[in-house]
Amino acid sequence: MGNPLLDISAVVDEAFLAKYDLKPGNSILAEEKHLPMYDELGSKGNTEYIAGGATQNSIRVAQWMLQIPGATSFMGCIGKDKFGEEMKNNAQAAGVNVHYYEDANAPTGTCAVCVVGGERSLVANLSAANCYKSEHLKRPENWTLVEKAKYVYIAGFFLTVSPDSIQLVAEHAAATNKVFMMNLSAPFICEFFRDAQEKAFPHVDYIFGNETEARTFAKVHGWETEKVEEIALKISQLPKASGTHKRITVITQGCDPVVVADDGKNVCNRTPSIHESLTAQNHPK
Repeated sequence: MGNPLLDISAVVDEAFLAKYDLKPGNSILAEEKHLPMYDELGSKGNTEYIAGGATQNSIRVAQWMLQIPGATSFMGCIGKDKFGEEMKNNAQAAGVNVHYYEDANAPTGTCAVCVVGGERSLVANLSAANCYKSEHLKRPENWTLVEKAKYVYIAGFFLTVSPDSIQLVAEHAAATNKVFMMNLSAPFICEFFRDAQEKAFPHVDYIFGNETEARTFAKVHGWETEKVEEIALKISQLPKASGTHKRITVITQGCDPVVVADDGKNVCNRTPSIHESLTAQNHPK
């Protein structure tokens, strides 16, 4: 489950970021002042449209790796509009079994991907994605997808939309010994959605994040350290609801070594063997 968004990606300059009060390497939710930005991005000659959203991008990559049609499933909310239809067609063409909740009163969500100087600034206008309801999840044709799943991944962004849906799936995963994975997603999630995040955390077997998110997580929890290795270790030691799976914490640091903490016992740095381009990093984000 997650927020299905149509990515609107374009290369911009520092003046563009300043105009809309954006920071490179950051992810935020759109405010009123950001709304004109989407049309301005769309008018640029280098604009690219991508059916995405953090979780859906990850699921599409997993589907591509598995190469078995329908091996993955995804749920989220879209609008009943042309962007929603494009989203469905793209996801289905990728082999993902999508069960969208369609809201007739809200447009399909979008995400501005502002690329500048080797960094991205992401601004999500959730729109319909913000309208997902747990009642859709509970429908038999949708809950059966949860029951059949062996691995579950939900980005932290979905904590802003339907934490009750996350909790239903997280508790099911713990009760049935399935692997449950989440992502810290953005500093503002750690800062302003701490209660919902902490409620889901005991069920998380794998937690992913980057160094900025990890340091923000540490700050809001009162940990007096900015060392990523120490933070990863502390996150992996947080209480778990089930002892079936140990918690693995994975913190990326751009082109620097990835930090992996294993159940509070081992910390190791792993250097990525492939240096991907920024464009490639848009899938997933």
